[in-house]
Amino acid sequence: MPIVTPEKYAAMLDAAKENEYAYPAINVSSSQTLNAALAGFAEAGSDGIIQVSTGGAEYLSGPTVKDMVAGSVAFAAYAREVAKNYPVNIALHTDHCPKDKLDGFVRPLLAISEERVARGEEPLFQSHMWDGSAVPLAENLTIAEELLDRCVKAKIVLEIEVGVVGGEEDGVAHDINEKLYSTPEDAIATAKALGYGDRGYYMTALTFGNVHGVYKPGNVKLRPKVLKKAQEAVVEEFGLEPGSKPFHLVFHGGSGSSAEEIAAAVGYGVVKMNVDTDTQYAFTRPIAGHMFHHYDGVLKIDGEVGHKKQYDPRAWGKAGEAGMAARVVEACENLSSAGKSLGV
Repeated sequence: MPIVTPEKYAAMLDAAKENEYAYPAINVSSSQTLNAALAGFAEAGSDGIIQVSTGGAEYLSGPTVKDMVAGSVAFAAYAREVAKNYPVNIALHTDHCPKDKLDGFVRPLLAISEERVARGEEPLFQSHMWDGSAVPLAENLTIAEELLDRCVKAKIVLEIEVGVVGGEEDGVAHDINEKLYSTPEDAIATAKALGYGDRGYYMTALTFGNVHGVYKPGNVKLRPKVLKKAQEAVVEEFGLEPGSKPFHLVFHGGSGSSAEEIAAAVGYGVVKMNVDTDTQYAFTRPIAGHMFHHYDGVLKIDGEVGHKKQYDPRAWGKAGEAGMAARVVEACENLSSAGKSLGV
């Protein structure tokens, strides 16, 4: 299927919230990892989200070029072409963008989409994330208001982060402490600034102990009920329908989370869960296995010539893609999106 239209993307997110499932949002940084993500979603019969971070976008432009916009445009063009061959709906998203990279990443990409929409075309990406976790909440929401206005006009869904995700991702690092938990007051301030869907479609990454990276059991203390309290606070503040979920929530830093924690978060309104660390390992581990198993073939040792079919990048690349695709299927099953594609 083609990359989704803005209308289809909104339908995907609404269906997920209403029916209590979520989409894995898979970070990619190459054509191989993109193809692996597509294959995994197709095998699972799940629609999904594929995203690039600032570092992933730089890498896609060429390691010696490091142009986030060029890499993002190239990624989107390639994804639009190859995604046509898979029977599921795919949305394209840009991941964490801190303040110092807005002018070199999200704002230029928004300008491209604005021009495309003005010509009657679809936006380049279906959603962009503004990561204001490193600035005061008031500044975070002021920037979010500006971006939401532009995103609405460009038919793009904005994702924001309210609170702090611990650990490190692409140079953005936070300590693991009590700042990792968003408050009901944070949620109310967000709704006052951006509305609750009435002023434009956006997703909110409220934090409930989330940490980027991989940690041993016990190091990360998730409190999914933080999300429940946030939704309830906004419902009460604005007199919304009791039991409704005004926010489309996003789960960051989910590696190593238990099935119970994931299910609780999804039940409270999570529609998108970022998956990066786990899929990186799932891609790399089979490649390492290939290299160890075919040591004599991938290396020209003792004056020999090696084995071309074993050091051909397609050989070990296929192994990596298969491993990552399997992890995407697992993510779809964990989030209950498997078998629930909305179709054309």
